[in-house]
Amino acid sequence: MPERHTLGIIPRRDELARKGLRLAHLRLICALKETGQMGAAAAQLGVSQPAASRMAAEMEAIVGVPLHTRHARGVVLTPYGERLAMRAEMTLQGLDDTARELTELERGNEGTVSIGAVTGAALDLVLPIIKRARVTRPNISVTVSVDTSDRLAESLLASRIDFFIGRLLGDVDPARFSLIEIGPEPLAMIARSGHPLTRRPSVTLEDSVVYDWVLQASGNLMRRTVEGHLMARQVPLPRKVLSTSSLMLTLAYISQSNAVSVVAKAVANFYSREDGLDGRIVVLPLDTVIEVPAYSLITHAERPLSPASEVLFEMVRDAVVASQGDEDSRGRGVYKNDIV
Repeated sequence: MPERHTLGIIPRRDELARKGLRLAHLRLICALKETGQMGAAAAQLGVSQPAASRMAAEMEAIVGVPLHTRHARGVVLTPYGERLAMRAEMTLQGLDDTARELTELERGNEGTVSIGAVTGAALDLVLPIIKRARVTRPNISVTVSVDTSDRLAESLLASRIDFFIGRLLGDVDPARFSLIEIGPEPLAMIARSGHPLTRRPSVTLEDSVVYDWVLQASGNLMRRTVEGHLMARQVPLPRKVLSTSSLMLTLAYISQSNAVSVVAKAVANFYSREDGLDGRIVVLPLDTVIEVPAYSLITHAERPLSPASEVLFEMVRDAVVASQGDEDSRGRGVYKNDIV
C-alpha cells in the first residue's frame, strides 16, 4: 500500500516533482481516465502494459494514496485518482497552450482562434470583427462555432474554443469563467413577405397567436422568454408550434407558409434585408419589446488567451464598449444592434 501523507501537514512547493512525478505519469493517469484499461492506456503512451503498470505503481508511491483499482473490466480511478487526473489534464493542456503561444509569438500575428457565439451575437458582433480582422490581421485563422450557451460553456471548459459570447446557464460553476456583460438580446417577430400581418401598421401579440409559430425547443432560454412574455400579458400561447433549433428550417418554413417566428433581432435584421433572402422575410412591427436576459463576453478564468486570441478578444471587447457608449449617449440602454 502507498504511504499516506500525514494529515495536517501542508505539502511543500514542488513536492510531487521533488518526489519524482513526471509528465509521463500525468499522461498515464489521463489515459487511464479516458480508456479505463491499462493496456489501452499503455498503447496510447506507446509503452508496454507491464511498463504502464510499473508507472502506475510509481505514481501511487509518490503521491501516497491509492489512485486506481482493478476489476474484471479494467481500471477504475479512485477519488484521489480522479482529482490527480483533472489536475494532470490542466497541466498538459497548459503545456499544449504554451507550445501554441510560443509558436504564435515566433510568427508574430499568425495563429488560430476559435470563437463561440449564440446566433444573434454571431451576426451582430463576431461577423463584423472577422471582416475587419481579414484586413488588419490576415494571417490569423478564425473558426466560429454557433451554438447554445450551455454547449459553448462546455466547449470553453474543454478548450475547444478560446472565448464565447453567450450566457452561463444551468449548473455551471461561475467561478471558472470571467465575464464582460454586453446587454440584453432583443428579439423580433418575422414572417414571409406578403403575410396578412404585414398589412398592419402595428402587430399585437394577440394578432400573432392565431397563426402557427416556429420556436426553439421547449426549455430553451429564448422560448421560455417568449412564452413568459405572452403569459405575463395574459395572451394565450400559440396553439400550433413547430419546435426546431435549426434557423434554416425556421426561415424555410415561414417563407412558405403563414407561420411566424420570434428570433434574435440581429438575425431578423440580417435576413430581412434585400440581400439577405431576396426580400422573402420581413420583420413585423410588433407593438411590444421582447428581450432575452443579458449575455456576456466570456473567457476561462484560469486559462489565459493566446496572443492571437487576445487580439480578436480585444477587437470584440472594443466593439462592445463602443456600442455601449453609443447607446448611453442616445439614452437607449447598453446594447446596439447595428455594430459595423
